[in-house]
Amino acid sequence: MSLMQGSTASATAATLQPNATSSSSSSSSKSTALLPVQRASTTGLRYPTNKKTIYDRNLNRSRTAQLNRASFAFLFSEMIIYAQRRVTGIQDLEKRLNNQGHPIGLRLLDLLLYREVGRTVQRPTRILPLVQFIHTTLWRQLFARAADALERSQDNEDEYMISDNDPIVNQYISVPKDMSQLNCAAFVAGIIEGVCDGTGFPARVTAHGVPTDMWPAKTVFLVKFQPEVLEREAFLQKA
Repeated sequence: MSLMQGSTASATAATLQPNATSSSSSSSSKSTALLPVQRASTTGLRYPTNKKTIYDRNLNRSRTAQLNRASFAFLFSEMIIYAQRRVTGIQDLEKRLNNQGHPIGLRLLDLLLYREVGRTVQRPTRILPLVQFIHTTLWRQLFARAADALERSQDNEDEYMISDNDPIVNQYISVPKDMSQLNCAAFVAGIIEGVCDGTGFPARVTAHGVPTDMWPAKTVFLVKFQPEVLEREAFLQKA
């Protein structure tokens, strides 16, 4: 909605005009009359003439659309400011960022499956196809490229690691020294966790900074699946 300037000044301001119908005797006592103020009428929400809203658009219409980085940086900084209110520490702040990303992952999963060519792709039913789906399809939708690495923990079979050498969510964030352990990529971890929950693979996803000389902002997303997921995986392997 656009704001109209200048045209509402006459409608909101009171005007004084001489009373032409009054007699000469009363003109001295009542020379002017105050007209009632005319307020601009509010029509509420505005809809297009074809009666269609954003929910009537084809979901494939914005398939290749990309968001401007400056716009994303502004919106994400406001999200961090909002999440930073009433927090008790760094872990609490990262938890709030995680909670903000979780519902996005749930909805993004359905959108990605819908946009697949021929709609022949089904929800992943095994752990490996799921983490590969996150590593490639999800990352390309979010960042226009695949993740840099996908690894499985050698010590714990329920843990997988997805690496991003330069996550965009950390490129425009200035972290103070007293919060050096903060990793705003917890927002992306929430998106991954939402995708896992949406496919029926409940997991806990956390973001950890692993800086190197070449990649000082490198982040590893640790995906730790719940015990029932491993039990189901073992049953499917035997079948």
